[in-house]
Amino acid sequence: MKNLLSGKEIKLTSINEDDVTTIQDWHNDALFMRNYDTVSANPKNLVDVLEMISEVRKCNTAYIFAVKKLGQQEIIGVTGFENISWNNGTSLIYIGIGDEKHRGCGYGKEALKLTIEFGFEELNFHRIYLTVLEYNEPAIKLYEKLGFKREGVYREFIHRDGRRYDMYLYGLLRPEWEGATKE
Repeated sequence: MKNLLSGKEIKLTSINEDDVTTIQDWHNDALFMRNYDTVSANPKNLVDVLEMISEVRKCNTAYIFAVKKLGQQEIIGVTGFENISWNNGTSLIYIGIGDEKHRGCGYGKEALKLTIEFGFEELNFHRIYLTVLEYNEPAIKLYEKLGFKREGVYREFIHRDGRRYDMYLYGLLRPEWEGATKE
């Protein structure tokens, strides 16, 4: 049996107490938040972050993982699922690599692959979907490289810096993922 939560350079773990202040730093980084979420880049204090993580852990329609490099305890990102529809086998997937020094190194790709694999093989999903803002070109390239198909456009969905931006909807079906992993 393979370890679904561990890859060549990355592992997915639970979020520990030591990770929370780093996650708080990310939520206070407007540039990170403007790519990670569609809500306003509103800074969060430690209590806000703890409450957010606690809510995910308590509900049965979401999972959250810390992204860490193998052999290290420092958190470099978060990934997981939300809006899980168990009866339909669908879920929204998300990922965020917090510190800029860890972006563009392949960690996000490996972490996302592990999360997708966990969703299809462990949680028995049929469809995994995500949304991404049109200006987040590195993320779009990553998602398409992993086999996600653009399924729709939420036109002029978000207002940033005096301009409207589209939000794209992407989806990946289990047979597409299985076909891509066999190639």
